[in-house]
Amino acid sequence: MRAALRRIWPQTLAGRMLATQLLIVSIVFVAVGALSVAQQGAGVTDREVRRARQVAEQVTQEPGVRQVLGPQGEAWMSQAQAALESARTLSASDGVYLARTVDGSVVAAAADDPVRRLPRTEAFEGSSWLGGEGDDDDPTTIMAMAPVIVPGEFEPVGVVAVTRPSPSAWDDLATITPNLLTYLGLAGVIGVVGSLLLARRVKRQTLGLEPREIAGLVEQREAVLHGIKEGLLAVDLTGRVTLINDEAATLLSIPQAGAVGHSLSELGADRPLLALFPSRRLRSGPTVSVADEPEVPSVDRAMLVRGRLVTANVMPVRQQGRLVGHVATLRDRTELLELQRDLDVTRATTDSLRAQAHEFSNRMHVVAGLIALEEYDDVTDYIRHITADEAELTARVGTAVADPAVAAMLMAKSRQAAERGITLDLDDESRLARLDGDLSTDLNTILGNLVDNALEAVPDMSGRVRVAVSGPDGGSVRLVVHDNGPGVPADDMGTLFVRGWSTKDSEPGSSRGIGLALVRMVCTKRGGEVSVSNDDGAVFTVSLPTG
Repeated sequence: MRAALRRIWPQTLAGRMLATQLLIVSIVFVAVGALSVAQQGAGVTDREVRRARQVAEQVTQEPGVRQVLGPQGEAWMSQAQAALESARTLSASDGVYLARTVDGSVVAAAADDPVRRLPRTEAFEGSSWLGGEGDDDDPTTIMAMAPVIVPGEFEPVGVVAVTRPSPSAWDDLATITPNLLTYLGLAGVIGVVGSLLLARRVKRQTLGLEPREIAGLVEQREAVLHGIKEGLLAVDLTGRVTLINDEAATLLSIPQAGAVGHSLSELGADRPLLALFPSRRLRSGPTVSVADEPEVPSVDRAMLVRGRLVTANVMPVRQQGRLVGHVATLRDRTELLELQRDLDVTRATTDSLRAQAHEFSNRMHVVAGLIALEEYDDVTDYIRHITADEAELTARVGTAVADPAVAAMLMAKSRQAAERGITLDLDDESRLARLDGDLSTDLNTILGNLVDNALEAVPDMSGRVRVAVSGPDGGSVRLVVHDNGPGVPADDMGTLFVRGWSTKDSEPGSSRGIGLALVRMVCTKRGGEVSVSNDDGAVFTVSLPTG
C-alpha cells in the first residue's frame, strides 16, 4: 500500500504542495457538503412541522368543525368533513383529524388510512403541540395538533391533528443541491487557484530547489560553518546573534549552545567585542531609518579578547538594498604574535651583532690607518679609549640589570641608538634582579618594542631616550620608556594599542603598527598594565606581575 502511494504521490515540491492542497480542498468539500445537508434537513423538518401546526390552527376556525363536537354534531358532519378534506388537499398533508378531548376518539378524518384515536398531548390541555419527526409507530411522518375551543368555554372540546410526510435525506439534498453546487464550485475554483499560486510562490522562494536539495544545502552549510578554521559571527541591527560557529565561540569564549537570539552583552562578551559592531537601532516613524545609511566595512581590526589577540573583518549585510545586520570573520593572531615576539628577540640580538660588527669594522679601519701612518702612540690611546667606553657601558648596564637577557637587549639598543646619534640612557635608579625565563622573555618583548618606537619617534643626532627598569618590587616589574619626541596626539590615545597604529607612514601590506598591540597583548596575558602619557615627549609605563 505504501509503495503504491509513493508511486502515485508527486515527487517534486510544487507537486506535493498542489496535491496536498487539493486533498485539503476535497476534505473541506465533503465536510461542507455533509454539514450543509444536515443543516438543511433540520431546517426542512422544522419548516414542515410548523406548516402542519399552521394548517391545524386554520382548520379549528372552519365552520362546522366546532359545531360537529356539540349536541347537534351529526347535522354538521358533512360540513366538517368537507373542511378537513379541503385542508388536506390544499396543504398536501397525509391526514387531517378531528378528535374529542374526552377520550381522544376521532370524530372526522380526511386521510387515506385514518386512525381511530389520537395520542394524548398538550393540545388536549389547550396548547398547540408540535410533534417533531414522527412517532415510534411511524417515524416517517410528522404531526402537529391544535385545540378546538368554543367561544365562552375555557376548556377545549376537541383537537385537530395534521400529519405530513417527514422529508428524506434525498429530498433535503435535492433542495440544497443548486446552491450547494454553486458554493462548492466557487470554493473549489478559489482553492485550486490559490493552491497553484502558493505552489508557484514557494517554488520561487526556494529557487526551484526540491526538499532533498534544500536539506542537502543546509547540511553542507552547517558542515562548512563549523569546519572552517576562521570564526564566523553574525548579528542583527539590535545586536542579537543570528549565526555563530564553533571557532567563533572558542575565540570569543562565549557559549555556542543557545547563543542565537541573545545579545552579545547577555552572553558575557568582552567590551572590545561589543565595540566591534556599530551600535545602531531602527527608528520608528515615517522618517528614513538609520539602516538606509551607508555602512563602511571594518578590515583587520585587532582586539584583545580574554588574553587572545583576535583580528576581525566586519562587513554589513544587506537584503534588497537595506541594512539588516553585520557579519564578522575572526582570526586568532595570538600564536603569530608570540612567534613575532620570539623573532623580535632574535632580531634584537642580530641587530646587536650587526651594530657591533659595523662598529668593530670602523674601529679596525681607524687602527689600520694609524698603523699605516706609524702613529703607534695614537693607536695605543685609541684602543685604550674605546675599551674604556665599552667597559663603562657594560659595567653600567651589568650593575643595574642582573638579568642577562634584558641587559643584552639594553646594550644592543644602546649601540643602535649610537649609530643614529641618539642617546639611550639607563636611569640611575634602575635596579632589576634576575627573572625567570617567561617573565624575562615577556619583558624583553615589551622593552624592545617600546625602545624601537621611541627611537623612531625622536630625531636623529639630537634624540634622547631614557629607560628605567626596576623589580621585582612588591611582586611586579616596572618599566618606563621616556623619549623627547613629539608625544602621542590626544585623539590617538584610545587607539594607540590597536594593531595598525604607527607614528610613521607605512606601505600597504607592511607590518608597522604591530609592536604596541603586541605590548598590550603580553601585558594583558600576564595580568599587567600598560599606559601612556605626555611629558615633553611620550612616556610609556608598564607593570608586569611576577606571578
